[in-house]
Amino acid sequence: MINLLRIGASFSLIALILLCLAWESVLAPFKPNGSLLILKTLPLLLPLFGILHGKRYTYQWASLFILFYFMEGAVRAWSDVGLSARLALIEVGLTVVFFGCAIFYAQQTRVK
Repeated sequence: MINLLRIGASFSLIALILLCLAWESVLAPFKPNGSLLILKTLPLLLPLFGILHGKRYTYQWASLFILFYFMEGAVRAWSDVGLSARLALIEVGLTVVFFGCAIFYAQQTRVK
């Protein structure tokens, strides 16, 4: 069970990083030639090492940290149209998967 949660969290975080890079550079950038919104990907790199290595503390703070990306996805899914709105829904889905995996991983690995 713990390995499945690690894989789910790792996969969803890496997929979210790739989605943000593709979204803001090629697929549906805010401006036609790209924008500085691509920099929103950088904070996602902070927990990557700890998530990949199963560090419980990283799972704990990253589960709160990921909620900013959930909010951004929800707002853009509601306000954007076309491909950008669909990408925002994918972002929301990936953040929900990450959040669920992270909180259950933190719960399962706690010292009793």
